Amino acid sequence: MLRRSILKLGAALAVTVGFAGTASAEINGPVNYVIPFGPGGESDISARFQQPFFKDKFGEDLVISYQPGGGGAVGWASLNGLSGDGQTIMGVNLPHIIVKPAQKDVGFTTDDLNIAYMFHFTPDAIVVRADSPYQTLQDLIDDAKANPAQVTMSGSGKASANHLAQIKFDKMAGVQTTYVPFKGTGAAVTALLGNQVKAEWGYTTVGAKQGDQVRLLAVAMEERHPLFPDVPTFKELGYDMVGGAYRGIALPNTASEATTKLWSDMIADINSDPAFRQQMLDGGFALLDVGVAEMDDFMKARAEEYLKDAREAGLIK
Repeated sequence: MLRRSILKLGAALAVTVGFAGTASAEINGPVNYVIPFGPGGESDISARFQQPFFKDKFGEDLVISYQPGGGGAVGWASLNGLSGDGQTIMGVNLPHIIVKPAQKDVGFTTDDLNIAYMFHFTPDAIVVRADSPYQTLQDLIDDAKANPAQVTMSGSGKASANHLAQIKFDKMAGVQTTYVPFKGTGAAVTALLGNQVKAEWGYTTVGAKQGDQVRLLAVAMEERHPLFPDVPTFKELGYDMVGGAYRGIALPNTASEATTKLWSDMIADINSDPAFRQQMLDGGFALLDVGVAEMDDFMKARAEEYLKDAREAGLIK
């Protein structure tokens, strides 16, 4: 008990005085962790995975709240009106925060957001029912070539990671499939399982959650996901596709550099915990470690890719 009390005290002091280079930053009391979507999605799931690790390491509670609307835009537009004292953070998602403000005025711009850390992504994957006639990705491609626009594929939203993946893949494979947007991953999965579509542009998390009900044909990763060792990557099959829905946290832009760095360090500490990493992999996620120091370069690269794909597809001018 004494040793654990000492560890707790050390964690509390680390939060109060900060990590190296963040001596003026501190966290005092529960933190409001705003998810700009409804409950139950991947953003909510990952935040709940982070909760106990944050409490154990830093002695404070992450209190999750929801601010859905506009595919995240309502929350992101309100972020900079919140206090920058470090007691409020908000989830951010790619490609949403890049593509949405490029389409129209949604109350924020990408540059408005003070992003502290990007901690994982849910790799894009083509998902079919377990009883689907598509045993391989080539089976789906052959059908799409023989029957243009007749291969229907559900996905989460328009101009989303799923939608951009469908656009990119159709171009690479020389096929024309029909993307059917639904309000969230859950609804897209329901459409797949209910035979409303032939396949889904989903994520590896869908495979993890649905188990034997579905089969993955390919995943958009550099290497195979350890949860699905028999599922090839798109790159293995000749399609240079790596990506999905990226997630991280942002603070109001009034937060000091020290406070932003403190949060970058704290999320990095959670992300490096072996137990946390295993829990994330078991859930179908892929870990990512982009701190505040690397954020500008990371966001620039993502913006170039997403905006190019969205323009070619006519999603933005």
